[in-house]
Amino acid sequence: MGSPKPPSLKKALKKRNLDMGLQSTTAFENAMTQFDDAAGILKLSKDQIALIKQPRRIVETKLTVRMDDGHIEVFTAYRVQHNIARGPAKGGVRFHPDVSLDEVKALAFWMTVKCAVVNIPMGGAKGGVIVDPTKLSYGERERLSRLYFTEMIDMFGPDRDIPAPDVGTDAQVMAWFLDAYSHHHGNYVPAVVTGKPIELGGSHGRVQATAQGMIYCLHEAAEILNFSIPGTTVAIQGFGNAGSNAAILLHAAGAKVVAISDMSGAFYNPDGLDIPAALAHVKEKHKLKGIEKTMKCTLMDDPMELLFLPVDILIPAALENQIVSRNADKVQAKIVAECANGPVSQKATKILEEKGIFIIPDILCNAGGVTVSYLEWVQNRLGYYWTKDRIQKELRRYMVDAFTTIHKASQEYKVGMRLAAYIVALDRVLTASELRGLYG
Repeated sequence: MGSPKPPSLKKALKKRNLDMGLQSTTAFENAMTQFDDAAGILKLSKDQIALIKQPRRIVETKLTVRMDDGHIEVFTAYRVQHNIARGPAKGGVRFHPDVSLDEVKALAFWMTVKCAVVNIPMGGAKGGVIVDPTKLSYGERERLSRLYFTEMIDMFGPDRDIPAPDVGTDAQVMAWFLDAYSHHHGNYVPAVVTGKPIELGGSHGRVQATAQGMIYCLHEAAEILNFSIPGTTVAIQGFGNAGSNAAILLHAAGAKVVAISDMSGAFYNPDGLDIPAALAHVKEKHKLKGIEKTMKCTLMDDPMELLFLPVDILIPAALENQIVSRNADKVQAKIVAECANGPVSQKATKILEEKGIFIIPDILCNAGGVTVSYLEWVQNRLGYYWTKDRIQKELRRYMVDAFTTIHKASQEYKVGMRLAAYIVALDRVLTASELRGLYG
């Protein structure tokens, strides 16, 4: 027998957190706690809660794929539609070994709320396949992608459910989704997915959209809190699409990014990291591992310590439930800008707020991605495509309007930004649900 398979980073972190008593709730339980807190403030009735709380549709299927060597593998796949009262369902598809139904349900709920927060006419969905995409060949990845979309074909459509890239998927996977759907229906339907290659109807500005939306939020927070982004210190957990682009944009804006991390560790320099050099390293090596040998920085003994550095801005852009009740008191940042989904638990949120830390909640902070996805869908439906400048202008308008509305609700209800965001979002979803009524 060979050596045992090492656990994934996500599983290792979850085990570590459980061993330390840091994580006591699942992602979906955390999401429902957030719902319940906002529902209490809004004084929703049992009937109103029944209209909007639980997912409307959950599909689980098995994908039987022939691998390159001829043997057959069976993969479990999910698609959850949480709510479609305000428009077609919207949400990514992730390929990851730790995908679970609980996680997909939580992410679908957060997509419903996120779309309502930025006030785009869409509902929430999410999908996933339990697979390690790094172990698939190009052909295996293509077959799995096409089969996923074909198996779920009755759920998808430009007016039904529009997927997008997520963890482990990308523009190429969206191209295969689009092709599978178009073959099935006998015509070219680019609006069935977003996050596509530009050549197939994708939108300018999509790659940096999540990070760019966060930057617009930070500028609004800076005005409220009376500080300037140039010269601020920043720590970023996670160096994927959102985290790396956040580093680029903040570095360009004059901020000092002092710490970054990925699955290979956390790297720190109190005088500021050379972000262009770090990006070049990742482009070549596909991970941050080894940058301490080529640039001035220190590999931190415990990557979780990045979250507790004395910085102005902390950006969790990795996994959910990283800051929880048992470690929240160690956070020293003045602002926590959540680029990841659910990185701070509800109990931890209350601790951070009591410490005076300003939180830009995930359902606002990382909504730039779904906003530009919506703009891509609009362009596909029009058959008319916009410049990058037009996209940036539209994205800024949506993000600033959302931030302003949520901050106003925060002041009105005397609650933090997260609870205010849920209050605004759930009120919009409930209004749409009640206007539409019940069928039958």
